[in-house]
Amino acid sequence: MKFFKKSETIDLPVAMSGVKLGDRLLVIGCSDPSLIARLALKVGLTGRACAVDESPERVAEAARLVEREGALIESAETRGSTVPYDAEAFDLVVLRDSAPPAADARDRSAREALRVLRPGGRCLIVDGAARGGLLWRASPGHAGNTSGAAVNALSAAGFAAVRALAERDGLTFVEGVKKNA
Repeated sequence: MKFFKKSETIDLPVAMSGVKLGDRLLVIGCSDPSLIARLALKVGLTGRACAVDESPERVAEAARLVEREGALIESAETRGSTVPYDAEAFDLVVLRDSAPPAADARDRSAREALRVLRPGGRCLIVDGAARGGLLWRASPGHAGNTSGAAVNALSAAGFAAVRALAERDGLTFVEGVKKNA
């Protein structure tokens, strides 16, 4: 059994993703290029790492940072939540900060994630956690809304075993699994 020293830290988003060497990974949303780089480093040269976003600037910035960190990644600009990859091409899809202004955009991203995942593949939504407090609780759309909306989006898209994994360090983690055919 290994015990962590106080100076050791765990990269929570990478650990929650469960990504491993050789995985085929797609990240939808390039708002966190550092996370993309850390995930891409985990899949290594034997895997495949791809990232897409509607913003050409975010795609370019993510590609620059990932390359600077020494990882390989395929990056592409998307249009209307459609990703330019074949069905069942990935083992893991990560949706980062997928809470867009329009709720239907998150739903479209979840359906695309389902399309490109292999049977048994996982989708992980990583969002910034909603802040607590009296004013937040009184605000419209509250409700642990961050994880609740993500659970609803994955469930509506057709994922199985959808569940909120955690809210920690200002992030929420929600996962779903693509059913085996």
